[in-house]
Amino acid sequence: MNILELFAPIRTFVFDVDGVLTDGTLLLTEEGNMLRSMSIKDGYAMQLAIKKGYKIWIISGGKSEAVRTRLNALGITEVHIGIDSKKEFFYAITLANKTSLDTILYMGDDIPDYAVMQLCALPCCPADAAPEIKQVAKYISPIAGGKGCVRDVIEKVLKLNGDWDLPQ
Repeated sequence: MNILELFAPIRTFVFDVDGVLTDGTLLLTEEGNMLRSMSIKDGYAMQLAIKKGYKIWIISGGKSEAVRTRLNALGITEVHIGIDSKKEFFYAITLANKTSLDTILYMGDDIPDYAVMQLCALPCCPADAAPEIKQVAKYISPIAGGKGCVRDVIEKVLKLNGDWDLPQ
């Protein structure tokens, strides 16, 4: 089977934050703030996917309100932070949104993502994910976390479905 065949039916993207939308690095300030960086290219792809009618859900164990603010600004309303059991929450949000597991891509990078990745149609991870996560991923992006791996998977889905627009 061609790996791209798994991307075409995807309608919902679920992303972890640290290690996927960020490179997993935390910069600590003297004031005690924890700073992260995110890829603008990932942001572009996420906002385009939303405009095209795809769903994006964020499920993170982290508790950064700055992350919520950034993602809300991109049009992502399902930003769930401080989640202890990603598997239980994933089940709940899937049922609440009446979303088929066959249409969900999940991208995670570390052990807290392991159980959820076994539930969705297309488990994916960045190039620098933990070895255990790479073992359960059906697609390993050649791009590291926080460096455009999210855009990589979104772009594949949108292009396969004729939704990746170039300016006229």
